[in-house]
Amino acid sequence: MTTTETQLEARRSGAWASSLALAIGRFVLIGAITFLGLLAVTFFIGRVIPIDPALAIVGDRAPAHVVERIREEYGLNLPLYEQFYLYVKGALQGNFGNSVLTSNPVMTDIRRVFPATMELATFGTVIGALFGVPLGVLAAVKRGSFIDQIVRIVGLVGYSVPIFWLGLLALLVFYAKLGWTSGPGRIDVIYEYTFTPITGFYLLDAVLQGNWEAFWNIFSFIILPASLLGYFSLAYISRMTRSFMLNELEQEYIVAARAKGLSETRIIWAHALRNAAVPLVTVIALSYAGLLEGSVLTETVFAWPGLGMYITNSLQNADMNAVLGGTIIIGSVFVAINLLSDVLYRALDPRTRAR
Repeated sequence: MTTTETQLEARRSGAWASSLALAIGRFVLIGAITFLGLLAVTFFIGRVIPIDPALAIVGDRAPAHVVERIREEYGLNLPLYEQFYLYVKGALQGNFGNSVLTSNPVMTDIRRVFPATMELATFGTVIGALFGVPLGVLAAVKRGSFIDQIVRIVGLVGYSVPIFWLGLLALLVFYAKLGWTSGPGRIDVIYEYTFTPITGFYLLDAVLQGNWEAFWNIFSFIILPASLLGYFSLAYISRMTRSFMLNELEQEYIVAARAKGLSETRIIWAHALRNAAVPLVTVIALSYAGLLEGSVLTETVFAWPGLGMYITNSLQNADMNAVLGGTIIIGSVFVAINLLSDVLYRALDPRTRAR
């Protein structure tokens, strides 16, 4: 290699490293600004709603001097900007105060209930992706046909029908009438003495312990709410897959592939879907984030002991520390998944890397 070529290679490496550092810095800055905005929104919502945090802690019948002492102890008598500073400082340290309902630190409660929400959302996303992608591809290939209309109707229903109504209907049919699944809850009481949670993901914990009776019992509880969330994920994923595939099937490389005599199956699955898979990664990631933040009603209907149920119970008991802490965690996860999906999109699409 000549000196000139070595210099050019060094310049390319330096330019790539600078571009990578700039991209990482931009993502960190966007994430920090978004997180600060999330903290600001939750803080001011907590101050605007007509619930006195001090009274929520000590009760309505507490003496005035006790209420005042609580205000001083928690900094509720300070100016609003000082309260916000203390709120941000505590949030950055993972301190959202204690829950009035459980008397535990909010982060302790969240660490206990969040795995249940992640397990449910993960199961739902897997179901949505496994069925949504093939249905979207089929609808695009059969564009304008009866199959295409059916897939679009299925997606429309998934977007239109309230999830709590479908949840109640599913419990009535599959649990109360047919007895195919278990009802509300996460595991039968009889297994609480033979099953020990390790990671908080009950299906994984049952496998790690080799407790297959508990595994199938847990599966009988999760399959119905996960299928419901999976249906809503399927509606979104199938619609976007159809749109991406229609765009790819109109490209010139598809015409060239057909002119070369490649089979239609190979053209669709090996070429068109491969290119459509790049934006599909973002779609599936956003669907997963949506299920994490949108599972409140599903958890309420199925009495699923996750973060959504925890926030609902806390809100009903005016436990604002728990409500705001849970909201921040869900919002932070949503922001993180958005940023991660953007990074994956740039990594998988060479056109974005070239910019």
